Formats: sequence, C-alpha cells, structure tokens
Amino acid sequence: MTSTISFNDSAVNHQTFLLVGIPGMQERNSWMAFPLSLLYLLTLFGNFTILFVIKTEESLHEPMYLFLSILACSDLGLTVSTMPTMLGVYWFDAREISFTACLTQMCFIHLFQWTESAILVAMAVDRFIAIRNPLRYTSLLPNTVIVKIGIAILCRACCLLFPIPFLIKRLPFCRSNVLSHSYCLHPDVMHLACADITVNILYGLVIVVSTLGLDVVVILVSYILILQTVLSIASHTGRLKALNTCVSHVCAILIFYIPMIGVTVVHRFGRHLSPIVHMMMANVYIAVPPLLNPIVYSVKTKQIRQRIWKMFQ
Repeated sequence: MTSTISFNDSAVNHQTFLLVGIPGMQERNSWMAFPLSLLYLLTLFGNFTILFVIKTEESLHEPMYLFLSILACSDLGLTVSTMPTMLGVYWFDAREISFTACLTQMCFIHLFQWTESAILVAMAVDRFIAIRNPLRYTSLLPNTVIVKIGIAILCRACCLLFPIPFLIKRLPFCRSNVLSHSYCLHPDVMHLACADITVNILYGLVIVVSTLGLDVVVILVSYILILQTVLSIASHTGRLKALNTCVSHVCAILIFYIPMIGVTVVHRFGRHLSPIVHMMMANVYIAVPPLLNPIVYSVKTKQIRQRIWKMFQ
C-alpha cells in the first residue's frame, strides 16, 4: 500500500513537459525562429484585415462572408494559442511548459480545430443554398440563423472537448516528459503516461469519426448536390460563375485537411523518416492553414480584393 502511494505521489509531482524544436539540433532552433515570426505576423495581419473589411463593408454582410469572419476568428484563436509557445522554443529555447499550461493549450488547439472543421461544413451548405436558391439566399440564411449556427458550432466543440481535461488529469506521468512537437496535443501527451490509455485512445477515435469523418461526408454530399445543381443550369457562363463561387471554399478545405492527413500519415507510417520531416509537418499542420485562408479569400473573392485595394490606396 505504501509503495503504491509513493508511486502515485511521484507521478503526480511530474508536472512539467519539454517541448521540442528541431530534433537533434536544438542549437539551430534559431533557423526556424525568423520564418515562424514572419508567418505569425502575416497570419495576424491577414485575418484581422479580413475581419476589418467584412465589418466595414456593408455589401459583405452576407452569409458567405459572415461565415468567413467566423473562420478568421477561429484561425486567430489557433494562432494565438500556439505561436507564442512555438516562438519561445525557437527563439529562446524555452522548452519547459507546465502541465496546466500544456493542458490549456491542448484544449484550445483541439477546440479551434473542431470549430474550423464545422465552419467548413457550414460554408459548404451555404454554397449549396446560394447556388440552388440564389434569389432566396439571404432570406434563407438571415443573420439570426448565422448566429445560431455559430453558437451550435461552438457548443459542439465545447461538448467534445469537455472530457479531455479529465481524461488527461487522471493519468500519472512518470516516464519521459519530452513531447514530440513545440506545442501540446492530446495524442502526444497521453502516450507519455505510465498507465492504461485505452479510454483516451477510444475517445480520440470516437471524436475523429464523429467530427472530422462526419464533416467530410457532409461536405462531399454538399458538393455532389452542388454539381447536380450546376449541371442543370443551361448557360455555360452560368455554370462557370456558379462553380467559381466555390473555388475559395474548396481551397480552404484542402488547406485544412491535407496538412492534417499528412501529419497522420507521417506519424503512422513515417517512423523511418528524419525527425526534421516530422517537425516540419507538425509546424505546417498548425501554422500554415491560418496563414493561407485569408490569402486565398483575398485573391479569389473580388469584393474582398477590391475593398482591400481601396483600403491600401
């Protein structure tokens, strides 16, 4: 009985983790510091610009752009919750992070990722309604409905997130405290536990199937219906115009899911690859989508592009 208590006490006292920069070359972390800092500033600038343009331009107060503003807020939340820690590792070699800080960051990362996935689903449905019923588009999706959808998206993410802190806090950590990345993720942290993590693994699987898996299915069904609607349009010009309104959203889907799939594949099947490959993929997975989303929508959306051009003039 005494040995069990002392074991638990020692596990509970293990309250810090070590983040990793460039594996095996910690002295060269500064190589990544400047590119990440530049990326961080561009991400903040791009998403704040999108929010400012949508807020100040009344012609952009439509469902598509309101969903885009929610997407920009999600990207900002993900960036702000991860980049300071990552920059601390690469600039100052500040690798140590407390258990509480790690748990908090983990929750925010997963919260904003699940939120973004649901926003992409809502935007797919939005594109379908806009193409199927262009004359009734704004009446079918008034601002009150957009607000309710936003609240539902956030509630879903919070409900999914709720068990994770308890699932992590119940685990004793008495093995290596070195994480695989420069930020905290639930799969990364749970594998450091010296206890049975079957519940954590099963819950993670349930989340992947019920959120990301289900979201992808809904997006695919939406685009199948969009293609059926577009093909029923008699005018070739009308078909191209309808499809052109979906280009930005398709790019956003690819930007979000391709890095996620890439990281999963590298973790599952790329253990023989260089640790630097794992590090680069992990950084791309977190840092690149929030940077590219505002760029894609600024370039591909005429109204936003013109408003930004006027703003800088």
